[in-house]
Amino acid sequence: MVDGIKTGLYPGTFDPVTRGHLDIIMRSSKLVDRLVIGVLPNQAKKPWFSVEERMELIRKCTADIKNVEVMSFDGLTVDFGRELGASMIVRGLRAITDFEYELQIAQINHKLNPDIDTVFFTTNVEYSYVSSSIVKEIASYGGDISGFVSPQIIKDIFKKHEEIVASRR
Repeated sequence: MVDGIKTGLYPGTFDPVTRGHLDIIMRSSKLVDRLVIGVLPNQAKKPWFSVEERMELIRKCTADIKNVEVMSFDGLTVDFGRELGASMIVRGLRAITDFEYELQIAQINHKLNPDIDTVFFTTNVEYSYVSSSIVKEIASYGGDISGFVSPQIIKDIFKKHEEIVASRR
């Protein structure tokens, strides 16, 4: 906590941000004065969108949540959290397999910085099967993604797919 403001950090790739991500953003934003959505480059995941584009998509979807900020970072999450004065890192869990991985990361983060706790949110059952990868797969075949992402960004996703296809020609 810095200057009496409780800050949370929700890090991720968000390529693109899904309704599952937004559910966790909305719920966790109620626990803190300031929630920073930290967007990572994560080239290992072969993102469709640049970091700047992902940040803009998140901003479109969270414009009505007043205590949410969107920033990018590269490096250790706990180091970025320390810079922000964060007291917690927010993580979402869709399945038991997520828990095993996330628990290990949470324990390492706590060892690196015991002042920042990890808070896990179980994903709403309605979104438990939704992932950014699945959204991109469905979009790449022209499928209906309206149940998986906010209406504000549907056109952006299909436009990006068209750009990717055009660049491969």
